[in-house]
Amino acid sequence: MICFNRRLIAVLLASAITALILGIYVGGALTPSSALNADFSRKGLPPSAAHIFGTDYLGRDMFTRTLKGLSLSLGVGAAASLVAALIALIAGVAAAVGNSIDHAVNWIIDVFMSVPHTVLLILISIALNRGAAGLFIGVAVTHWCNLARIIRGEVLQVRARPYIAASRRFGKSSLWIVRKHLFPHIAPQFLVGLILLFPHAIMHESGLTFLGFGLPPEQPAVGIILSESMRYISSGAWWLAFFPGLSLVILVLLIDKLGAVLRYLFEPKEARL
Repeated sequence: MICFNRRLIAVLLASAITALILGIYVGGALTPSSALNADFSRKGLPPSAAHIFGTDYLGRDMFTRTLKGLSLSLGVGAAASLVAALIALIAGVAAAVGNSIDHAVNWIIDVFMSVPHTVLLILISIALNRGAAGLFIGVAVTHWCNLARIIRGEVLQVRARPYIAASRRFGKSSLWIVRKHLFPHIAPQFLVGLILLFPHAIMHESGLTFLGFGLPPEQPAVGIILSESMRYISSGAWWLAFFPGLSLVILVLLIDKLGAVLRYLFEPKEARL
């Protein structure tokens, strides 16, 4: 008989959220581009059984466009979050090695955090001639600071542990200590931090695209869908903005919940009954 304690429930919840997110990504990635072709015979239809999200001003199915847009946001957000997390890992570990590097890393973090994210993203995007490359680099290089500080703190704590000094006295190399003691300790924080960077990256990608500094207009991104819908809301086509916006919010909340569940699972004391 299965005992459904809080830890098992958390594992099942994390698995369900992961499966749903993967389903959204795969569903959008496998949807052919021909499904987004214009069909003026069904232009501007409200939500119905045939088109649950309605259709837009070109007769394109909004559910299909939203699914493609969410899949695109997941791809860009995942790649940018991974790069940002790796930058944070390198910077956090390096900052804990020596005082000079620590001061340099903290100064760089203060510079990045002194400028609002959106403003910094726009400046980076403009400097890189906008487009997907500018968006990706901008999101990646502006979302590592908080995680780097967390990793730095964890590394400093591990370095002060008695078993680190004992390992050195037994002649273990620094590489062995890093591999056996350091990385296993910071791996949970790195993974949770990576997941929690994900929704921020998606929101900034959509926001920057909405403002016209992100993905090009021909891409079925959620930011582009929302930007286009602004011209038709006054005519009563509320579904053009409502469903894509709601879907984006739900996706972000799902990823944020996944990060919270993983954090819960990595705390053994919190997982007990």
